[in-house]
Amino acid sequence: MLQLPRRPGPKRPILIVLHQETSSPGRVGQILQQMGYGLDIRRPVMGDALPSTLSAVVFGGPMSANDEDDYIRREIDWLSVPLAEDRPFLGICLGAQMLVRHLGGEVGPHVDGLTEIGWYPLEPTEEGRELMAWPSMVYQFHREGFTLPSGATLLATGEHYENQAFRYGDNAWGIQFHGELTLAMMHRWVVHGAHRFELPGAQVGRAHLDGRLLHDAALRQWMMGFLDRVFHEN
Repeated sequence: MLQLPRRPGPKRPILIVLHQETSSPGRVGQILQQMGYGLDIRRPVMGDALPSTLSAVVFGGPMSANDEDDYIRREIDWLSVPLAEDRPFLGICLGAQMLVRHLGGEVGPHVDGLTEIGWYPLEPTEEGRELMAWPSMVYQFHREGFTLPSGATLLATGEHYENQAFRYGDNAWGIQFHGELTLAMMHRWVVHGAHRFELPGAQVGRAHLDGRLLHDAALRQWMMGFLDRVFHEN
């Protein structure tokens, strides 16, 4: 009897955790949808519950992983779900810092008060270079960084904030920088975040948009390859 090849089943949706009412998964959401994934978008800050399973991307936000708000604590505790199931997980900026807190690491400001707000150089470690090619410049928007959790592998470093990307186990990843911004998102960040451009180490708004013309194509290409690596077995 002739047996036809089995069609692959539908891909499990990916949980998208956002931290403001108007936030968007941006380019990351677009790439995941192009890969065939549905998006289960939740905003715990607005009262949304988190599921008992699912691979996930936890995005950034203006709050701190050290805040005492109930939803911050719930999110950090919830990370035991994808870690216990060994499901793909990606934390971006605040999301990475939450993962660090969950794993017993520390989150806090630069010892000299420096920020990274704009475009900054990125240097992969030897382990990072073995994994894939990395962009030379990345977009940042943060005032806090993190220590490397015990058992994690550092993948990329920066000048002011040493820990920029790491991997924990086979399927948990954290990146300090932002590869998800569309042009419209960057315009919004530049307008609504303009009061932060006077902070030590921050770049003026024009530099954010000029830098995008120079560096965003490489960052976008990297983000596509990185997401394919993170979620290839979801």
